[in-house]
Amino acid sequence: MALSEQLTHDAIAVGVHADDWRDAVRRAGALLTATGVTTDEYTDEMIATVEKLGPYIVLAPGIALAHSRPSPAVQRAGISWLQLADPVEFGHEKNDPVWLVVALAALDHDGHIGLMSSLAAVLGDTELLATLQGADSPERVLEILTPSNEGPTS
Repeated sequence: MALSEQLTHDAIAVGVHADDWRDAVRRAGALLTATGVTTDEYTDEMIATVEKLGPYIVLAPGIALAHSRPSPAVQRAGISWLQLADPVEFGHEKNDPVWLVVALAALDHDGHIGLMSSLAAVLGDTELLATLQGADSPERVLEILTPSNEGPTS
């Protein structure tokens, strides 16, 4: 399943200003809450996870995958996409600063495997990521992420 099929327009924000990594995670979590994926408690859990374990969620240059353990704060599996206007530091030795925070919520430990596979395909494509970084609206993010049988568009 393509990432565009798992990501809704209301779960995408671009050009967002964040004061620091906590604010960025809070804003990505707010998108999960606004779309009925989680409650506000899950956002607090994501921040607490980074405070406890460090910036391991910064998986690639410029990209953080905010998440926490499955909990009662997760109402259904889902994802949000927060593209920052100005990158923020998470404290990662190699992959800072972060321009994209993807927040992930799962009901159980296996329930997000397909989602992670779709996300990994996107994160592994440097040309696609460069195009996504220039996206100026949720519609454009979805357009870029939607697979096409007609080949690449410009």
